Amino acid sequence: MTKPSVFILDVDGVMTTGQFLYSTEGKQFKVFGPDDSDALSLLSGYMEIRFVTSDKRGLEISESRISKDMGYRLDLVGSFERFQWIADRYSPEVVTYMGDGFYDYLVMKNVGYAIAPFNADSQTKTFAHFITERSGGDRAVSEACMHLLEKFFSLDRMRLSPDRSKPS
Repeated sequence: MTKPSVFILDVDGVMTTGQFLYSTEGKQFKVFGPDDSDALSLLSGYMEIRFVTSDKRGLEISESRISKDMGYRLDLVGSFERFQWIADRYSPEVVTYMGDGFYDYLVMKNVGYAIAPFNADSQTKTFAHFITERSGGDRAVSEACMHLLEKFFSLDRMRLSPDRSKPS
């Protein structure tokens, strides 16, 4: 297995609970989980990290959290275009993809390493190399990051310092 160099994550259902909160004005809120940003910071010293979403109506909400607060690239990419979008930018064998939705298997079956949160679609989970014990929006991304650091970079989570994944 090739060591991955990029981690691409779907936003809704992975970084969030997948719930959308609406008011009479439309989509207003998404619920993002705790600790995921910290774990991504640890992993970012070893892999490029990017996010994708197909949620046009909730894009501003996702941009606020992913791009403005956390500082990562976020791209609007439809579910059916994702694998081609990835293949146009990266060698698929160096990509780790984390997704939960019904169509995320289309990407997962074609990349080097695939991760699904516990509450992912059952078909999608069949294409995952690793399934987290936690659900999307509830530290699943944090768990995935720790798994990648241990599996591909031989880092013991207990020895990671808060200084961007430098072993203590």
